[in-house]
Amino acid sequence: MKQMIVRKKASVWACVALLIVGFCSCAKKLDLYPRDQFANDVFWTSEANVNVALTALYRGNIQMQKAAEFGPTDWWSYNGLLFLEFATDNAYDRRGDNSNFNKLTNGTLTANIGDYSNYWSNSYSRISRCNYFLDNIGKAVIGDALKKRVIAEARFLRATQYLYLSTYFGAVPLVTGVLQPDEANKVTKTPLSDVQVFVAKELTDAAADLPTAKQLVAAERGRATQQAALAFLGRLYLQQENWQQAAVTYKKIIDLNEHLIDPDYASLFNGTNESSKEIIFATQYLVDLAPNGMLQHFFPAMSAGWGIFCPLGSLAEAYDFKDGSAFSYNSPQYDPADFGKNRDPRLAVTILYNNALFKGAPYISHPDMTSSPDQLTLSKQATRTGFSMRKFAYDGFGGGDLQNSGIDLPIIRYAEVLLSYLEAQVRMGIVGQGLLDETINKVRARASVSMPPVTEQDPAKLMTLLKKERRVELALEGTRLWDLYRWNDAVTVLQGKFFGASYPGAKNLRKAPDGATDPDSRWYVTSKNFKAENYPWPVPQAEVNINPNLK
Repeated sequence: MKQMIVRKKASVWACVALLIVGFCSCAKKLDLYPRDQFANDVFWTSEANVNVALTALYRGNIQMQKAAEFGPTDWWSYNGLLFLEFATDNAYDRRGDNSNFNKLTNGTLTANIGDYSNYWSNSYSRISRCNYFLDNIGKAVIGDALKKRVIAEARFLRATQYLYLSTYFGAVPLVTGVLQPDEANKVTKTPLSDVQVFVAKELTDAAADLPTAKQLVAAERGRATQQAALAFLGRLYLQQENWQQAAVTYKKIIDLNEHLIDPDYASLFNGTNESSKEIIFATQYLVDLAPNGMLQHFFPAMSAGWGIFCPLGSLAEAYDFKDGSAFSYNSPQYDPADFGKNRDPRLAVTILYNNALFKGAPYISHPDMTSSPDQLTLSKQATRTGFSMRKFAYDGFGGGDLQNSGIDLPIIRYAEVLLSYLEAQVRMGIVGQGLLDETINKVRARASVSMPPVTEQDPAKLMTLLKKERRVELALEGTRLWDLYRWNDAVTVLQGKFFGASYPGAKNLRKAPDGATDPDSRWYVTSKNFKAENYPWPVPQAEVNINPNLK
């Protein structure tokens, strides 16, 4: 099946590696003056060239080559999106407490740390491309309908970058046209509210001119749709706590009736179901031509992986038992030899735990099992929590190069839309069994999950359940940090000790620095001390050095 998918993708829009990546480049840092690589008067005379330029906007700086991604190249690259989970209570970076992602929320964030500055510079690089495209598309000799659509796509892509920037950095420079280098290095921050007004208008206007998902032909999979623009707009309204507009926006997606909850949860993340109607927007990867190296990072050591993505015990323990009751190590349903027994099926899809099968062999992370390459230690190139990534680590991968994966990366799924719509309604005090059945219970009732329906209708209690459902349904997909920030939960959740898996009777069990023994025999992993002043993120110091106006 995958080979069929690859051949199909190789002939269409997703073949971005063969197209112009650096259609326009930028001067260092916030220099938004593009140096075009073609004679401008000639370039815009061809529809094919317009598509090349547009594809460059989609590609941005996302690394798409046979190599592991060692830093975030985009909000939509696997390193840029999924590795944000390391800053949360969901996962731990095998590289340790000094990981730059860990520093985002452990109380040691400064404007000088690496990695996170990539988000800033690469966002403005994509914005620069979008501005250049929009400044020149009027010259294009193409039909009015096509021109209207590609303008909408460029505005969508630019708006999403400003949405991410304003979400994490707060007030940022709002640049909507091509700047000369001396202009770019003198820009000032635009108030957050003004940036958000701009994003809302751009996404609203783009949605009106974009095709719906059903109108996309197969060769256009991966391009922006009306639903994608509305989904990002909904995120903005949730962040603003504008519940009414969030509900209206998400309801538009629902009423279009073109997306659904896929019955097969696992297939959404392993490359076998990339045209699923649940996936609203995704980064398109392609074996050989535009691949990613996520399997190299995510596979356990037993399968030649680097085991860098280590889920935390707090996430693993968030999955209920199959009957809907909360997980507990004291429950008779808990089996120390089989952590996934009697549990929400999404646990086994998301997390690889001790004794679970991977490529037909047991994954052994027990700290006393010295012969296992995946033994839980502080020294092996393997797990630091006793758990490993399973969600995107497809053990059916048949290729020999783990750095040549074509598995797409979902950015927004219909499940998120339904849960977000429910949240907006609950925040306004609107609750009813019908609403629950059309949202959260649709997510829980998918055939491969089949968890008991939610019946709670007290708004406060329902919000607690909804937050938990978002966590387990969207686990390790890069949304957790955003949720913790917008809920103002980071200051309480990202505090104190964090543990990994439980190993009753283990001789090599790691204890917390205070020497206390965990009552559930869990491996101590780390501690966090999130400080409210660490959000929004500071502007990277390198940017401030160039332009003091950004301080």
